[in-house]
Parts: sequence; structure tokens; C-alpha cells
Amino acid sequence: MRISRALNKITLRMNVRFIFCYIAAVVSLHAISGKELVAGKKFIDQQTYRRITKEGLTAFDKHKAMPGYALYSPISGPGMVYLVDIKGKVVHQWNLPFPPGLYGYLLPNGNLFYMGKVRDETWDLWPDWYGIKGGILMEVDWNGNIVWEYRDPYQHHDARRTSTGGAMYLAIERVPGDISELVKGGVADTDNNDMWADVIIEVDKEGNRIWEWHSYEHLDPETDMIQPNCTRTEWGHANALEPIDEERVLVSFRNISVVGIVNKTSGDFEWKLGSDLLSQQHDASMLPNGNVLIFDNGEFRKDEHIPYSRVIEVKPLTKEVVWDYEDSPEWNFFSPSVSGVQRLPNGNTFITEGFYGRMFQVTPDGRVVWEYISPHFFRNLHGSIENIIFKAIYYTEEQIFYLSQIKN
Repeated sequence: MRISRALNKITLRMNVRFIFCYIAAVVSLHAISGKELVAGKKFIDQQTYRRITKEGLTAFDKHKAMPGYALYSPISGPGMVYLVDIKGKVVHQWNLPFPPGLYGYLLPNGNLFYMGKVRDETWDLWPDWYGIKGGILMEVDWNGNIVWEYRDPYQHHDARRTSTGGAMYLAIERVPGDISELVKGGVADTDNNDMWADVIIEVDKEGNRIWEWHSYEHLDPETDMIQPNCTRTEWGHANALEPIDEERVLVSFRNISVVGIVNKTSGDFEWKLGSDLLSQQHDASMLPNGNVLIFDNGEFRKDEHIPYSRVIEVKPLTKEVVWDYEDSPEWNFFSPSVSGVQRLPNGNTFITEGFYGRMFQVTPDGRVVWEYISPHFFRNLHGSIENIIFKAIYYTEEQIFYLSQIKN
């Protein structure tokens, strides 16, 4: 009898301990995710945007949306890349060994070209450098096996696989002191440390450098001014590049609000668009009609009292905006940083409002016909919880090699 009572007491204590441990674990997990346990065992999400908005597929007009798949990677995640179909279902996922630095895209052979963030000796070059840095370029197959890689601790933002089997990518380097002191603009008293500028580097499949372009040699210290809300740590902050052909490269510089076309032979700008039209833009690309499509973030606009984002299509010859997308009211659509834009085969435009993990299609007349919001929230390097993505890319089924192989 005594033994039975003792066993009952032990069992009760174990159950009580288990319950307390379970509660502690749940509370801990919700603290990590930004939720708070309150009276009545109800969790109130402390991530405001997640609390007040929907997640996943939120809009779908099957008659006007372009069928296909969106590829994206949560910027603060450990290395997941998701491919979702038009109904919001994840059809494939890569789990890679590095967080995104800052995104990836699919190659014609079906493999994923991915930029990873490496914690290396350059991690603390300046405050927030680690937020934009990469460090490794990888081509991985459908199953995540690495088939090619290249490392540069100074790589950041963007890179493209090239026809030579190598890659072209953005990197940074110090600006010589006699040049940095001539550069205009930026937040006052923020030039106590080194100034950095962008380099475009091209390597072959063996990793040998075959071309490079140093932005500080071709930007104008007088006219390519650092924007008033940016520190003087970076002269440029390139965030996108696109090889147009064998001789020309399109490049976007956020901190000076400049998009330009560089001639690889001379190194000169063949064409340039500046802050009279742009405001700390991302993801400039050239369309088949020769126009340039740009996500214009709008963090600091001249003569504007409210920040808002827009997408613009610019005719290079006249620098005229021939198409644009804005929300109504304008401030309903605003991503102060990151983000992307892509023109689809059916004439729709695919937009990434990256700061809020939002991907959507609009028709030529600006109507939203598809929308998906990333449900993946992570704690970032500053301790905040968010679902930011650098940019998503949209593909038709025919453009995804392995999906077409499976269907056939």
C-alpha cells in the first residue's frame, strides 16, 4: 500500500513537472516568434504586420493572373528557398547551408543559382554591412547538391551566371582618400571611417577573374551625390546588375539613386538615369522592347512629403516614364528597401514589395489579379521578427526544367 502511494506521488510530481516544462517551452517558443501569452491562454502576436494582415494566397483571378510559380527565400531564414504555385502551394523547397545573401534564381538547366551569406572575416567592415553581404555563389541541383561554387568575402546583393560557365557579381572595395573627400552628399559627420564603393567582377568557370569595373573610377563626385538620408560609408550601394549582352551591363546604385548602362570595353556609362526621377531604387532590368523596368522604392523623394513606392518603365532615349504602377493612396504601397519587379509574358507585371514579404501581379491597367504573402517570419540580425524577402522571381511551368520533365 505504501509503495502504491509513493508511486502515485512520484507520478503526480512527474506530471506536474511535465506540465510546467510544456508551458515554459510553449511560452519560450512564442517569445521567440514574437507572440505573447496573456490571461486566458490567448496569444497576442507582437509582430504588428503579421497580426493585422493575411498570409499565403490572398488574391487570385484565374482569368487574368499569369499561371506559374513564384520563387523566393526569406532573407532572415537559415537558407530555405521556396517554389510556390499559383494557388499558394509549395511544390518544391531547397534547404541550403547558408542564409540568403541575398536571393537565388533558376537557370535554364533547372538548377538554382544562389547567393549565400557567409560569416567571415569581413562581417563587421561597417555597421550593417553584414545585412547586405553574401560571400558565396552556388549552383545547386534540384536536390540541393552543389555543382559549382565561388567565394569572395566582399560579394554582396547580386550575381548572375554567365555564358562562360562563370559568374558576374557585385563586390565592394575602399575608395582612395583623395577621391572620397571629393564625393558630395550624405549625412554630415559620417565620414570618419573608410568610404566603400562597388566593383563589378566577372570570373570564368575556374574562378579566374576575366573582367572588372571599379565604380569610383567612373562615377562623378559632383553629380553622383550620396542621398541626404544615407551615410558616407558607401558611395553607390549597388543592388542589381544585369548583363545585357557581351558588351553592356545594366547596374543600379541605391545610395546615389542612379541606374546606368556600362560599356565593358571603355568602362564608361553609355546611359544614366538619376535622382531627378529615381529614389533609392532596386531591381532595374531591360525589357525586350529596350525599355528599363525599375522598382522605385521612394524612401527619399525630392519635393515629396510622404514616402511611397512605385514601379516605372522608362524609355532610355527620352528618359520618359511610359508606364507606372502606384497604389491608391500612394502610401499603401511602400517598401523602403529591397524589392523587385518583372514583366511577365502575358503583359502582367510581377512585383515584390519585399519589406513585407508581399508578391503580386498587376495587369497593364494596374489591377491586382494575384497576391501571395510569405508566411515565414524569422528573427533578423537586429533582433526584430520579419518576413522580408529581397525579391521573388516568377516562372512559367515551361521555364522550370524539372517540373516539365516530371509532367512529361
